[in-house]
Amino acid sequence: MKQNFTVRKGALDGVEAFLSVALHRNFRRAAAELGVTPSAISQAIRTLEARIGAPLFLRTTRSVGLTEAGERFLARAKPAFDELVAASQIARDLGQRPSGLLRLTAPRAALPILVTPLIASFSRAYPEVEVEIAANEELIDLAAEGFDAGVRLGQFIAADMVTVRLTQAFPLIVVASPEYLKQHGRPKHLGDLRDHACLRMRRTIGAIVPWTFVDRDKAVEAVVDGPLIANDFTTVLSGAMEGMGLAQVPEPIALAALKAGLLERVLQTFAPTAPGMFLYYPSRHQMMPKLRALVDHVKNRTAATSKTVALPERLRPRR
Repeated sequence: MKQNFTVRKGALDGVEAFLSVALHRNFRRAAAELGVTPSAISQAIRTLEARIGAPLFLRTTRSVGLTEAGERFLARAKPAFDELVAASQIARDLGQRPSGLLRLTAPRAALPILVTPLIASFSRAYPEVEVEIAANEELIDLAAEGFDAGVRLGQFIAADMVTVRLTQAFPLIVVASPEYLKQHGRPKHLGDLRDHACLRMRRTIGAIVPWTFVDRDKAVEAVVDGPLIANDFTTVLSGAMEGMGLAQVPEPIALAALKAGLLERVLQTFAPTAPGMFLYYPSRHQMMPKLRALVDHVKNRTAATSKTVALPERLRPRR
């Protein structure tokens, strides 16, 4: 049979009074310590004894002692009460200053170019905060999975999230290695993609992500085919550098390879623009100091270079 471990309402009432009387062996001293009247202490003890169903103190006009029930109750209640007090203090500390564990989720490709430098400067500013980063491509339910915040492309963030901009808008570019282009030619029109190997992404729900373009100011989706399917941009980008085919990726993660000559851009005139990367979190009303510190750090860090960019209504930061 399933046992009920729920603490019934009022079960802890009078415990602090009991512990104080047990410590001082005196009702008046206990009352002074707790800042109440002796009669209030006496009433609290009587109520506790009635609820437990056994006398806890032996009282005379000259002294106060513990019954056997009182001794056993004290042995179990004091360490439990001390733990409750300690737990309250820990929770209070976390609610008053930036400290504790801050859990973030971010795409793997964003870590070296965006998240790691940001967290490095944040950790120097707030040494009492431990930062845990889970690198994955999935759209995480922050509350259900125990994360404080996440980092994602703006178009993938749910409408009920609060957002803070991390980067400006940037294009989604198609890239390939010089060797691949030398062997297979350089596509010049969207229709040319049918003749090329295209490295693709799979969403967490299972669907292959179509490539998106802009053609004469109209959004266009292209269903492409190729030898590699991955669930993160880092793997797709690596495949492109190995000459496996074309890849469509956010420009920031390809810049280093482009500058090094490991990749080249193609179809530049058709590149769509992504809103950029954002820090996002559930609600400003439930924000702990550690998260508030991160949000303020992000804003201060980007204030000097930030520009106003028109965003869709659902992506505008909430106040």
